Amino acid sequence: MTRPNDHDNDDFAALNRILNERYSCRAFRPEPLPRQTIEAMLTTAQRTASWCNSQSWQVLLLGGAALERFAEALYQHASSGGPVVPDFDFPSVYEGVYRDRRRECGFALYQSIGIGRDDREVAQLQMLENFRFFHAPHAAIITTNVKLGPYAAVDCGGYVANFLNAAQALGVGAVPQAAIASHPDFIRRHFALDDSQRVVCAISFGFADASHAINGFRTTRAGTSDAVRWIEA
Repeated sequence: MTRPNDHDNDDFAALNRILNERYSCRAFRPEPLPRQTIEAMLTTAQRTASWCNSQSWQVLLLGGAALERFAEALYQHASSGGPVVPDFDFPSVYEGVYRDRRRECGFALYQSIGIGRDDREVAQLQMLENFRFFHAPHAAIITTNVKLGPYAAVDCGGYVANFLNAAQALGVGAVPQAAIASHPDFIRRHFALDDSQRVVCAISFGFADASHAINGFRTTRAGTSDAVRWIEA
């Protein structure tokens, strides 16, 4: 039996390895994943904890010609300057350490593919690749019901995290994308979704293109002392 202070057990080591090795993949090989691999990822993510076990996520799983049509339509819509009206408010401002982390991430990402800090036009084109799902062979769009309130979005965040970790464990590249949620009305119209469904985010996934420079980029993490305040007395 594993004791709570046994930090060297195989399960804990495997979890740490998955979390440390996972990254946001932004370049994919074109071949589709085996159906059983996708189903395994979905089954694992379905075990996510949720408020009252409501399991508040709904998933549109896209691939093949359906994904190609949607990606091209969404790209054209976003490129034309369609209004950005997300169902869940995006951050109003990044200040202090949050601004610093965002800048570090953005600069390192663009530097990895040779985009300078002043190349705003090129950076914008790279950002728009979100709406082509980075040419991944698969994408999942995560939605939830508006009546379940904001904690349903929290539940969906747990689902996304577990989906990403399941993908990593199976050798699959993946990237969560909030950018997709900036055009929820377009998504609802395209897929004839009920108005009660709120768009949380998307996940693009497939076999990673290991030769692409953008997949060599990695983010940093703050230490636990920057996020945790211990209160014991």
